[in-house]
Amino acid sequence: MNITQESDYAIRAVLILSKNKEKDILDAKTICELGSIPLRFLLKLLRKLIKSGIVKSYRGVNGGYSLAKEPIDINLKDIIEAIEGPIAINRCLYDKDSCSAGKGDNCCIHAALYRVQSTMINELEKINFENLRKGKW
Repeated sequence: MNITQESDYAIRAVLILSKNKEKDILDAKTICELGSIPLRFLLKLLRKLIKSGIVKSYRGVNGGYSLAKEPIDINLKDIIEAIEGPIAINRCLYDKDSCSAGKGDNCCIHAALYRVQSTMINELEKINFENLRKGKW
């Protein structure tokens, strides 16, 4: 599994919002400058993060974006899934009928990959933005 550039930018944007809690609301231009994220790309990501309940948007002259949750309640898995969808390292883990060996749940490779995927998801869930903003990783 690759973390795409889109997820990387989204992680940066959420980290910027986490670090700037005292300002609370940041405009898109500030976020893109602080994170070296292209503005058009950022706006697309912010829509996905808003839809997933991670970010809130504010309209108007003093509008912008803030976190919808506390940084401790947002983890890397949340961001990746908001951008990419459910994490699956192989298609047979989310669609048993796509097993090229035709074994579905009876495939030893499927079982092994499921263990790897579960471990990865558990590790991504452990990394929250409170710790990231404090540099504890």
